[in-house]
Amino acid sequence: MSDRPVRFEDPVRNAAYWARIRRNVDQAPPLSNEQRAVIRTAFSAPRTKEAA
Repeated sequence: MSDRPVRFEDPVRNAAYWARIRRNVDQAPPLSNEQRAVIRTAFSAPRTKEAA
């Protein structure tokens, strides 16, 4: 798949990696609305910078 990041330089190994990821995702149960909200919040929360 050209729209996926390259995980491994070897195209065969890279394709096998993404095929494994797709199989795992396909077997996972769907997310609940609460789970989706937690994920959205985590990615939309502003980051704070730590002092050096």
